[in-house]
Parts: sequence; structure tokens; C-alpha cells
Amino acid sequence: MGRPIGFPTESPIYQYVLKYGFRKHPVLQRLCDKSAGHPEAIMAATSDEVSMMQFLLQLIHAKKVLEVGVFTGYTTLGMALALPSDGKVIGLDISKEFVDIGRPFWKEAGVDGKIDIRLGPAVESMDQLLGDNESGTFDFIFIDADKTNYVDYYEKSLQLLRKDGMIAIDNTLWRGYVADESINDADTTMVRQLNSIIKDDERVEFVMLTVADGVTLVRKK
Repeated sequence: MGRPIGFPTESPIYQYVLKYGFRKHPVLQRLCDKSAGHPEAIMAATSDEVSMMQFLLQLIHAKKVLEVGVFTGYTTLGMALALPSDGKVIGLDISKEFVDIGRPFWKEAGVDGKIDIRLGPAVESMDQLLGDNESGTFDFIFIDADKTNYVDYYEKSLQLLRKDGMIAIDNTLWRGYVADESINDADTTMVRQLNSIIKDDERVEFVMLTVADGVTLVRKK
């Protein structure tokens, strides 16, 4: 979910960012438009957020990426495009229906060979990766799935991440609810809990950004 907090999508300054803030791959843009028309479009990342992650992947010379929560595969495509020819995105999701929306776009962009989808509960898929001796092998992990498992996703991601690798966690401002103490539903409470854990976690360096619905970047020491 990537609805912007800092600037509403209809604001002139946000529209300016969309026009001048980054380059747009044509296939990626078409999948962005397709995702925006989906009834669950609020689950998709924003295009400026995806471009930011593409920039980060190239900056850290990432080759191996884990995506926790795929939806239509828009972010998946963006990350695959940013990786070298021998790069890999392992995407975890529970919905074949959602994931299948992105597959034709991945193929058209020529990156379908870089994408490996694992269907099933993400916690179980991450445990499988850990059981397969994948600990410490991922360069970058993007977390954007059900909020009630956010703490588990974070802890397992730290195990899977290499030293100096990076985690990007979406929705850490959670529509602004995290700042409203009168809102205490399960999702909001879990996002608040994760934000507090990261703030005091000496295993990492981090920064919370007001990009999209809040993106926290974490570097494993």
C-alpha cells in the first residue's frame, strides 16, 4: 500500500514529481496503470517509491532480492529491471490471481527469468529459505504485506539479509494512524510496535522517510 502521506496524489507538487522526478520504463508504466485500475489498487506501491528502490538497488549493487508481498508484481518488475542480468527477485505472496496480473508484463520487459514466485504464507516461505541455508545471502528485502506479521517479517528478514544489506519496509506511517493514539486496531498497533523495535534495534541503522505511505530503510550492521 503506497498512498502518499506528504503530498496527496492530486497535488501540483506531487504531479510535478511524477513528471520530473524519475524516468519511466514503458512496460513498468503500463503495469503501474494496470495496478491503479485494480479494485485493490491501494495495495500497490507508488511510482516514486518504486523508482527510489530501483535507485537503491543499483547503489548497493544488489543481485539477490526478496519481496514480501507481490500483489500485481509492479514493484517486482521495477526491482527486476534494476538488477543485473544474473540478478534474482524472489517474490512471496498468497494470491496467484494477483501475481498472474504481472506475469505478461514481466515477460514483455524481458525479466521474467529473473523472477521466482513462491506462493503461500510468507512466514512459512521465509522459514523455508532459512531452512535452505539462505541466511545472510540477500542484498535487499522489500516488506509490503499483511501488517499483523510485520514484526515476524522484519526479524526473519534480518536473518536472511547479508551484512550491510538493506530492508525497505512500506506503510510505516500507516495512513497517519500511527500518530493518532485514539486508533488502536491490530494493524496500526503492529506497525507502531515495529517502528518502536527498529528505533531501539542496535543491530541496524535506519531512517524513516515520508515517501508514499511511509518507507523505513534499514541497513544491517
